[in-house]
Amino acid sequence: MDKFWRVERMVREECASARITVVKLASAVQLLRVHTSRYLADIRTGALSRESLVRLGLPPCEGLLTRSRRETGGTIAAMWATIEEGLACNLAGGTHHAFADRGLGYCVLNDVAIAIRDLHAVHPKKRVFVIDTDAHQGNGNNAIFAHDDRVFTYSIHVGPNYPAEKIPGSLDIALPRFVDGGRFLDELFATFPGALERFAPDLVFWIAGSDPHEHDLFGQMRLSDADMDARDKVVLAAIGKIRTPAVILFGGGYNRDRVHTARLHANTVKLAERYWAAERLGAPN
Repeated sequence: MDKFWRVERMVREECASARITVVKLASAVQLLRVHTSRYLADIRTGALSRESLVRLGLPPCEGLLTRSRRETGGTIAAMWATIEEGLACNLAGGTHHAFADRGLGYCVLNDVAIAIRDLHAVHPKKRVFVIDTDAHQGNGNNAIFAHDDRVFTYSIHVGPNYPAEKIPGSLDIALPRFVDGGRFLDELFATFPGALERFAPDLVFWIAGSDPHEHDLFGQMRLSDADMDARDKVVLAAIGKIRTPAVILFGGGYNRDRVHTARLHANTVKLAERYWAAERLGAPN
């Protein structure tokens, strides 16, 4: 998708303090903490069944696995950078539909789960909060962390939208199809900041998503540009209030205007940069 290089160009031009680095591929050891060896082999060799291929939506091959390992490596690198700096962003990532043994909805590897398992391999007691404001439920994340009380999964999404089969998370906010910005923001503000404070995480992963926008092809929400900006401010203000390091990931975004997709993602990164700078300087956001 061209949104990735477009956002990179926007961030380079518009975010003065941003440092963009090339990352390593996620290793086999890191992948196997989450995914089964059989599934990884099937992706590499193209051995998926017809049903699995349709559910994934991408052609399995060595190249696809390499690309997905690079994306996952970006999330891992952003996580470790966040622990040092307080905030980092992978200009991709948020592949929240991938399960341990299968991929769904264009998500091959679950980058968030792999990164969290990498963290827990070194710091097993760290508490992690995953906030997902993508228009679709993070069913893969919910499944992988269903029995891990160190990880809190929060997803606000359209209930009757994809995925058809929802997996319960720690807190799911299911909204009606074509929900407007006002209702979305009311529900987000009423549920997210309190859940974040009660869980008291050591680290936050935010799968932002640009697909709640009113002109997205698949999101089935009706948030304007101003609503998207307000959403980002609610999330960043809540994270800033508890002074917790945060990793920001793209999630989905399929606007009818492909440049606008990139703009929405870039706006999230720019606003996060502003909050990060204000936090470091002790200034109001």
